[in-house]
Amino acid sequence: MFQSNFAMGQVNPSSLRETVVEVPNVKWEDIGDLEEVKKQLQEMILFPIEHPEKFHKFCMQPSKGVLFYGPPGCGKTLLAKAVASECSANFISIKGPELLTMWFGESESNVREVFDKVRQASPCVLFFDKLDSIAVQRGNSVGDAGGAGDRVINQLLTEMDGISAKKSLFYIGATNRPEILDEAIIKPGRLDQLIYIPLPDEPSRLNVFQANLRKTPVAQNVNLAYLAKITDGFSGADITEICQRAAKAAVRDVIEAEARQKQAQQMSPNKTQSQIIKAEPVPDLNRKHFEEALRHARKSVTNIIYKNLILHLTKEKNEVDFLLNGLKLVKLIKQNLR
Repeated sequence: MFQSNFAMGQVNPSSLRETVVEVPNVKWEDIGDLEEVKKQLQEMILFPIEHPEKFHKFCMQPSKGVLFYGPPGCGKTLLAKAVASECSANFISIKGPELLTMWFGESESNVREVFDKVRQASPCVLFFDKLDSIAVQRGNSVGDAGGAGDRVINQLLTEMDGISAKKSLFYIGATNRPEILDEAIIKPGRLDQLIYIPLPDEPSRLNVFQANLRKTPVAQNVNLAYLAKITDGFSGADITEICQRAAKAAVRDVIEAEARQKQAQQMSPNKTQSQIIKAEPVPDLNRKHFEEALRHARKSVTNIIYKNLILHLTKEKNEVDFLLNGLKLVKLIKQNLR
């Protein structure tokens, strides 16, 4: 049985008929920060489910999808799982490259299979990770045999538009490169809500440390506020890795301490077991464990990735400012013509 389970974990299915449908057990409190993003998601997803009569009263169609974009490791996947958990919905996660194959027509077939599974699993949250791998701007697929990339995104758009309004389905896409996405994917009725997931600031990093360690015994000599201060530029995933490395160091110390206790018991049979344990306690994570973890810590978000995202945000802001200034100018002209 063990060998069978191991083999299943190492081999990917040749088609997506075996797509895993899960009900995540991730709560809002498991996410150490992003309070404003959580609020937006609650209004966008939970309100239509819990208060449908309010939307009907104002003749408002709830949004069907959202695009998370930002640096890697900042909680996009965790947020998607929390959304499904809070809605008590099924969750299907698809990485973009999983849909792509070398065989003609099979990639489009994979897209259809995913949406067939989603319809059967309603209510469901469909999460597209690495969306930029399958939703790149059409017409730019240089060297693409037969325009396979364009056919995949056409199929994706068709399936999104073909979902009945009666189905309780919600799409979430995640990307680190929003600037290369096809504009059609963010049109109304698809991923029409864009939410930027930034690198955590200092208070946010403290929240991430606290969320990761909320069930872990931590010594009083560990200053989490100081750890948050010195981890500037680290993503949420980087901070989680620091906590895991510290815990791994503590586990190693416990195992070594138990080995010393056993050896001491054999060498000093007159001492009681309680006396030996008291002499070698490893009750919690202490400063030494975090110092060891920080020696191996690294930033996963490079300056190039961050710079490209900032440029994209600046471009979006400039476009919005241009539109608003244009509307103000039109309004001023109309007032002067009266």
